[in-house]
Amino acid sequence: MKLTIQQPATIGIDLGKRIMHLHAVDQHGGVLWRKTLKSDELKVFLKDLQPCLIGIEACGGSHYWY
Repeated sequence: MKLTIQQPATIGIDLGKRIMHLHAVDQHGGVLWRKTLKSDELKVFLKDLQPCLIGIEACGGSHYWY
């Protein structure tokens, strides 16, 4: 069974070497969800979402994600 995720207006992503933290808000700034994903799960998760604004904060070791 696939979980239904509300479509965000903006997603903030804190990239790390192995773990990514995501925070999604709606068009009014209300929190929709927060997720912690492994690096290999990030692309799979994002491909199913509609286009939206994504802001990225990254550590020095995560440069290969850009």
